[in-house]
Amino acid sequence: MSSILDGFSQAFNLILHLDAELLGIILLSVKVSGCALIIATVTGLPVGALLGLRKFPLRETAITILNTFMGLPPVVVGLFIYLLLSRSGPFGFLALLYTPAAMIAAQSVLAFPIVASLGHSAIASVDRVIRQASATLGATPFQVSWTIVHEARYGIMSGVIAAFGRVMAEVGAILIVGGNIAGYTRVMTTTIALETDKGNFELALALGIILLTISLVINVGLHFVQKKGTAARP
Repeated sequence: MSSILDGFSQAFNLILHLDAELLGIILLSVKVSGCALIIATVTGLPVGALLGLRKFPLRETAITILNTFMGLPPVVVGLFIYLLLSRSGPFGFLALLYTPAAMIAAQSVLAFPIVASLGHSAIASVDRVIRQASATLGATPFQVSWTIVHEARYGIMSGVIAAFGRVMAEVGAILIVGGNIAGYTRVMTTTIALETDKGNFELALALGIILLTISLVINVGLHFVQKKGTAARP
């Protein structure tokens, strides 16, 4: 019991004294996940909007695929990206394997279907009366689409926040494509796994506390957005 208490005591000490190694790992984690989220949002939202606003052949198939990909096993994504970026892979010449860029690519793949699928659900759930009213008032097709997306903004934001939570807690894919190189590709989740194996519980606990705090903030933000979206409905 005393060893556990000592571990927590040392962990809080690292946090309070802003340990340089700890800060570096946290900043890299936020940077990698933030970049992945931006890429997934920029690419995923147009796909979600297209599926929510237009009807076309194989639309239902595309929606089913997106919903399936929301549960992609991270290790499978990591393996796929590894094969693409390995020396014998089609993008091996870029020499991106075991770099933050490879980690961003893996997390982007994981976040994309979440943003696209939840964005589509939010847009598709907008009351059809809004679409009809906009068209009746003489709005152009673009203006009608923009009005619908605006009405779905809280649902879209919820999807983006959920995707960020997913990538921040990810370990399997980034461990495969990024390794765990100190000062270069070592992020919170991979460091927790490594330091626990080494018996260095104070650093692992400190990062665990930070990760839990970030998860709490993400969930509070998600709850706030969902609550605001519910309140905004007529």
